Amino acid sequence: MSRTKTTTTPGQTVTVAGKGRPARGTITVPADKSISHRALILGCLASGETRITNLLDGGDVESTQNALRALGARIETSGGITTVRCGELSKPSGVIDAGNSGTTARLLMGALSARTFESTVTGDIYLRNRPMGRVITPLRLMGADFSSQDGKLPVSVRGGALKGVRYETPVASAQVKSAILLAGLFARGDTTVVESAKTRDHTEIMLRLFGAEVETEGTEITVREGGAGLLRGTEVEVPADLSSAIFPVAAALVSPGSRVTVENVGVNPARTGALDILADMGADIRLSNRRSAGGEPVADIEAAWTDGLKGIDISPERVPGAIDEIPAIAAVACFAHGATTVSGASELRVKESDRITAMTDGLRNLGAKVEELPDGMRVEGGRLRGGSCSSAGDHRVAMALAVAATGAEGNSSIKGAGCVDISFKGFFDFLERLRTAL
Repeated sequence: MSRTKTTTTPGQTVTVAGKGRPARGTITVPADKSISHRALILGCLASGETRITNLLDGGDVESTQNALRALGARIETSGGITTVRCGELSKPSGVIDAGNSGTTARLLMGALSARTFESTVTGDIYLRNRPMGRVITPLRLMGADFSSQDGKLPVSVRGGALKGVRYETPVASAQVKSAILLAGLFARGDTTVVESAKTRDHTEIMLRLFGAEVETEGTEITVREGGAGLLRGTEVEVPADLSSAIFPVAAALVSPGSRVTVENVGVNPARTGALDILADMGADIRLSNRRSAGGEPVADIEAAWTDGLKGIDISPERVPGAIDEIPAIAAVACFAHGATTVSGASELRVKESDRITAMTDGLRNLGAKVEELPDGMRVEGGRLRGGSCSSAGDHRVAMALAVAATGAEGNSSIKGAGCVDISFKGFFDFLERLRTAL
């Protein structure tokens, strides 16, 4: 089943029909958002031309493109191929707007920390409330000069001669790691990031693809001195995003008779923690047609309904590998036998919304028994009646609540549905067609 890209308006309320129709079909989902961001940014830092196949068409990636164009990049898309040319970032004429994209803001701060000109990065009301101090601190240690209000956007940066550092991240964050590694490309001496827990390694894979020298040993990642001079434009194929694929997979798990196959999904081991968690809950999930694209492992994900879902305890060690998929897991947990507890997930409170509160409130409004915890939640499996809930302006919350609503007894409404366009344009139409493809 192909996708359309019908968009929703930001404040729109969408109605999702309750159970009675299984999810069926072989489908595709949008391209990987994390890889799309990184391909664009490294394409602008590299010499020559970079050609990106299947770049994500979504609000966050549009923010990265607009920001890079403001810094002098030439980015054009034709026939499914996005061509990037830049080589050297130039002083912007105004403030750089990262929109709602934390990846755009944080990774650009790393790239800009080596520029001698001053630039200012801001974002929308949601992004301006997210913490940027965790990026500012290591980049200051490397020699960049920052000014901000309480470590939040807008942030002004003036770069210069950077020195390599060895930095231990207090919070596991792929965005923080990536910002430091991007700055390290331009530093005198090697730069090493020691992660508190292993996070997705798309930046390391792509740095190697573009020609930089990167070494990984356990949770230590080192980019060698002079990396910027090694970057050369290349070909990048972006697979489908597992963080988007998780929603049709979850939809298949909550409605009897459902069976869904999602094709060509990136299954980087640092990203498949959610699939492992769902399998431990008893989900029928299989990977087939494995291959590689641009150094990233790719496969088709097959998921089918089973009556054997059970609640489990999701420990803090498992959270970093499934951080973006926790809302979808919480939706599935509503239909499991027993309780599912998520702990060690306080990072969810500083995403596009406070996802712990947003999911707790939303699932309760649909009839679930959910307890909010300081660093997670406890979801008791049972029946959902349906109801009215809010996305809290968060695309993953909106989609997770929609999945839960498909298994409810009655219809549900989701306020603020337009935020899904950040990563999955036309999601609600897609979900409706998935449930009629019998």
